[in-house]
Amino acid sequence: MEFLYAPWRKNYTLSTAHTKNGTIDKDQCIFCIQFGQLQMDEKHFIIKRFTHTVVVLNLYPYNAGHLLLLPLEHHADFNCLAQQVRAQLMELITHSTHILRQTLGADGINVGCNLGRAAGAGIPSHLHMHVLPRWVGDTNFLPALAQTKQISFDLNDIYKKLKQQFDLIEL
Repeated sequence: MEFLYAPWRKNYTLSTAHTKNGTIDKDQCIFCIQFGQLQMDEKHFIIKRFTHTVVVLNLYPYNAGHLLLLPLEHHADFNCLAQQVRAQLMELITHSTHILRQTLGADGINVGCNLGRAAGAGIPSHLHMHVLPRWVGDTNFLPALAQTKQISFDLNDIYKKLKQQFDLIEL
């Protein structure tokens, strides 16, 4: 059996404010707080806002261009979302995979969602989808041996490249 060992994410997952049951209120949610700061999208790496959803560049990425797709509403599970919100999330997954392949030259894409703290959700009370570009050979020995993740890209550059493409999308 193989394992994805990611010790560099420990500080992030432990530093997120959680209550005993793993939920936080909307007024404490980092996503909701950032979504409320309308003039600060670039600071928070919010790539594009849509009617029901938003695309954000992950600040703690596994790879360059690691995206988070979120509903604007603070909900923990798909069954709490209206059908049009779920549909818009699926449309964004489709657009995101295409953009990551075309703009960043990704060889493959991982798409996933961690529902609940036990599933690995760092912020379990605000549902978010991960769209993660992958390249052949994008893993190495550093995380396992030195608990270090090599980041060989500038988030600001990636943000600008992806924003140009997402700005062309109308949903």
